[in-house]
Amino acid sequence: MTDDDLIPLPAEFADRFDQEDRPACQLYVVSPARIEIPAFIDSLKAALDGGPVAAFQLRLKDVSDDMVLRACEALLPVCNEREVAFILNDRADLAKRAGADGVHLGQGDGSLAEARALLGAGAQIGRTCHDSRHLAMEAGEQGADYVAFGAFYDTTTKPSHYRPQPEILSWWITLSQLPCVAIGGIFPHNAAPLVDAGADFIAVVRAVWEHEGGPGAGVAAFKDVLGW
Repeated sequence: MTDDDLIPLPAEFADRFDQEDRPACQLYVVSPARIEIPAFIDSLKAALDGGPVAAFQLRLKDVSDDMVLRACEALLPVCNEREVAFILNDRADLAKRAGADGVHLGQGDGSLAEARALLGAGAQIGRTCHDSRHLAMEAGEQGADYVAFGAFYDTTTKPSHYRPQPEILSWWITLSQLPCVAIGGIFPHNAAPLVDAGADFIAVVRAVWEHEGGPGAGVAAFKDVLGW
């Protein structure tokens, strides 16, 4: 954390500036850490048919490269058919081999420059920035296509001690045209403050895959907060 990050943002920070119009906030669906192919193909179809989804991120942990590539092969056509961006977590090399639309990189997942050189100018490359304004500015300068802040709420999907406030989203959209993603424990009942603060995307996991009505209902449940 830099000295700049230690200076708190006033809640009314963004109100001091004229805001450019940005597209409405969209849904970014992230996979569970464990999936079973082929069963998950139907789950993904149901989710993407539940309402507008901008992007799907395949995030598999502690599995072999072959398993990741097999999952990509099975799921990428589902996203292509629905014109949903397919993003692979962590691994630019596997994203290249799979033909993914892009990659999401954590702070320890390699340089943005190397990922760009490997994937090309058209790839969508995101960077995790936790609660750090410094990391977000750095990611923008290094060529990221979007920055991700979080976890905003308690989460069991990817436990995190970082707890940014919604004001960081307002700060970002005031300073940058790059999209920002809010992630971490987001459900329909708590998403509104993040949408109102200026999140371009809200990334969701359990809200979709653990919804009692199934993944399609999980996506549809965001209708009101996202204004579909």
